[in-house]
Amino acid sequence: LHLIVRAGANYSTIDAKAASRRGIYVANCPGKNAGAVAELVFGLLISIDRRIPDAMASLRSSKWERGEYSKAEGIFGKTLGVAGMGAVGRDVAQRAKAFGLNVLGWSRSLTPSRAAELGIGYAGSLEELASKSNILSLHLALTDRTQKIVDKRIFDAMPARAILINTARADLVDQAALRAAVR
Repeated sequence: LHLIVRAGANYSTIDAKAASRRGIYVANCPGKNAGAVAELVFGLLISIDRRIPDAMASLRSSKWERGEYSKAEGIFGKTLGVAGMGAVGRDVAQRAKAFGLNVLGWSRSLTPSRAAELGIGYAGSLEELASKSNILSLHLALTDRTQKIVDKRIFDAMPARAILINTARADLVDQAALRAAVR
């Protein structure tokens, strides 16, 4: 083995130090899986809105509860907040338009003019983004500054019944704050 390549923004799931000691190079391909992650976001979003996992569990237990599982709010016309406007965030924002979602973006490097170029709204902070989003989708790198960035303050800012989708890193979310918000 001479090379380990991870399709994605980083290689945190690979023990690069151990690989280096063995003379194995470790590399990544930022943005190469952006389309796949964006598709996953919408698969999860529709599954949540339509309660597809619950409906499948019901069906597998030999129940046909069409009336119960046909109740859905739908996502058309809702606001999707995209936190992190790298390759994945941009792909999510682009696909969101096809679903009739209003898109707002936030990242430390996003400017109002760049947001306008992307055809999305601009939020000046993560808290502002959360407060205006029916759906908040996370696409941030995990750093000391972003660890547990989605905390009680962010959950408190989110509208009632808002949906959080995190396809980035688990440690972006303060799990205790998440449990409290769900309760």
